[in-house]
Amino acid sequence: MEIHNKVLLITGGTGSFGTAVLNRFLETNHFREIRIFSRDEKKQDDMRNHYRNDKIKYFIGDVRDYNSVEYAMQGVDYIFHAAALKQVPSCEFFPMQAVQTNVIGTQNVIRAAAVNKIKKVICLSTDKAAYPINAMGISKAMMEKVAVAEARNLTETVVCLTRYGNVMASRGSVIPLFLSQIEKGEPLTITDPSMTRFLMSLEEAVELVLFAFEHGNPGDLFVNKAPAATIGDLASAIKEIKGAENEIQIIGTRHGEKLYETLCTREEMLKSEDMGNFYRIPADNRDLNYAQYFSEGTEIRPEIEDYNSHNTKRENIEGVKKLLKKLDLFK
Repeated sequence: MEIHNKVLLITGGTGSFGTAVLNRFLETNHFREIRIFSRDEKKQDDMRNHYRNDKIKYFIGDVRDYNSVEYAMQGVDYIFHAAALKQVPSCEFFPMQAVQTNVIGTQNVIRAAAVNKIKKVICLSTDKAAYPINAMGISKAMMEKVAVAEARNLTETVVCLTRYGNVMASRGSVIPLFLSQIEKGEPLTITDPSMTRFLMSLEEAVELVLFAFEHGNPGDLFVNKAPAATIGDLASAIKEIKGAENEIQIIGTRHGEKLYETLCTREEMLKSEDMGNFYRIPADNRDLNYAQYFSEGTEIRPEIEDYNSHNTKRENIEGVKKLLKKLDLFK
């Protein structure tokens, strides 16, 4: 990264991603200040006591509140926008809360960034935004649409996006749940053993955002290529690493869950650019005078399919164990 002595703001910065970014940059001279913006004072206080580093500044606020966002951005150069409601069940029960944070909150962040002439905003999305079937995914899909629409009209601020799958061992994910169940001697609860999910480490999530940071044009969406595994194999791999004898209990698919997740839709793959470890999906460049485009189509290419956790590289139990052993939880 060719940056030096800049100011970075991370919305939702007390989460797993914000912590990973701090660990990556605290001891470098890329950023003279890293601002953590979130609404949870307890998590901010925990982080403050853990790091005890003057380079980190803490801002209490909510992306739903434009004024608190705009105030935190004064003097900032770059933004990683990670604040979101991410839990599928809670978003199903309270969909308007997901809209307020994920959609309207993102618009607040981008518009406040434009007012403060922020150089670049990277918005973090999820595989659940591709072919969404639940409120969380739908709200994140709308977040992506808002970001691309705003990006079209900005001249001094570049807005681009990243979309990634399950981050292994992140807060609220299934791996910490399995470990807790093993420790308590409880059965490992699995919705569907054949369900597949992408496997991605926090470090890889940070690398994806940094790749977008370096290469992103307005409205670009970046996706990293990642292996996947079945939930059944993931549970078995964790049991083998821990030498556990816990039973596995099949509880059935929860409301709003998919059999597999999609990182790129077929329509996106048709226009994607393969960049090695990543795909770049450029923004639709039509403007408001879009009637002219109705007479033009896209060549149908039947060999192109979506990029999902069923058709990506599938890890077996041994492969999953190798990936897990790289995580701090298993070291």
